[in-house]
Formats: sequence, structure tokens, C-alpha cells
Amino acid sequence: MKLLLESQYFPSVAYFSLLYYADEVYLDVHEHFVKQTYRNRFQIPGSNRVLNLSVPVHHAGRKIPIRELRIDYQQKWVNNHWRAIRSAYGKAPFFDFYADFFHDEIHGNHTHLFNLNQSLLTICLKLLKLDVIFRDTPEYWKTAPEGVIDFRSVIHPKKPIDNLTWFQPQRYHQIFGKDFVPNMSILDLLFCTGPDAIDVLRVSGVLLKNN
Repeated sequence: MKLLLESQYFPSVAYFSLLYYADEVYLDVHEHFVKQTYRNRFQIPGSNRVLNLSVPVHHAGRKIPIRELRIDYQQKWVNNHWRAIRSAYGKAPFFDFYADFFHDEIHGNHTHLFNLNQSLLTICLKLLKLDVIFRDTPEYWKTAPEGVIDFRSVIHPKKPIDNLTWFQPQRYHQIFGKDFVPNMSILDLLFCTGPDAIDVLRVSGVLLKNN
């Protein structure tokens, strides 16, 4: 299965379920940045609500290619993000095993959002032991070429999870609350389940198996 995806910041479980079943992924490196999407935000469960954490960027409402989008460090987002992650997962079973990888990366002073996203994606793939072939799109594709399935912006914070008909979220033990909250950031799955995370991805995207 060949997919076309956008770059995301700490992508969700659904995103990685797609990667689990993908043979090849084309990453859109020529698109313009789209606000209020997972391109610069992620979600994790908090003690009372789902937390939405965003990387501030310099765009001033202009259309900027994703590779040229610079991170705004005038806002103290790095400390806020890490404080939220540590508060949410400090007592999670696998926090101590994985935390340093992510701490060092988000404190790495990346100038561009795309580079930060790609570095975090690489870490997640290594921790999951997930081998995926990635290719950059050679130009902006308004529509995906034949044989490539376009999943850009399909996984979206403002779209109901029920719209993801191919995604059947597998329950796992989360740190907060009695009710399971599906499709959180991959951080939630990694810190809570460790090496078993790959099995959750396999089952959650099982409808993709024969595509």
C-alpha cells in the first residue's frame, strides 16, 4: 500500500496505524502550512480533559511552504510542552525508558517545524521498530498519482474519529480517567504500553490489511 501523508508533530495512533500497513509513504514536502491541524499540534489525555499542545510558528496568515515554516521561540512552548508531557506520563510504565529521547529532541532548537517533525518521527519509528520507506514528493500533488492513496488531512483534530472507517482503536491502559480516549498522540501509546505498542497499531488498523 502506497500512501501520501502530511508531516505531523508527535502524530496520533491512527497515523502510525497507517504507517504500520504501508509499503511506501510519500511525504508532502511542498504543501503550504495549514493552521489548526496536527502539523504543529498533538493531543494527550490530562487529568480532567484532553490537552491540545501546539508549536507556535511564524506565518502571519501568509501561505508558507511547510519546509520553510519557522518555529517561534519567543513563546515558551518548549518548557510548557515538556512540563505537560512529564506531568501526564511521569508515572507511566515506560516513561523512564523513552523520555530522554523526546526531551533532547524538542529541546534541540530546531529552526523549522518540518525538521522537528521529521526528527521526532524518526525517533518514534525506531522505538516502535517500524521500518517504513519514505519518499519526498517531487512537487506539490493536487491529487495523488495512480496507485497512491491520499490521506493528507484525513486525520484531523476537528474531524470525528468515526470518519476514520479504517481505524478501529484498540484499547490499552491509560494513566488518567476511567474512560478510554482513542487516537491520542503516539506518546500516549509508547509511554503506556512500551514494546506492546506495535501490536496495538496492528490491531487498530486491521481494516487496512488487504488494501
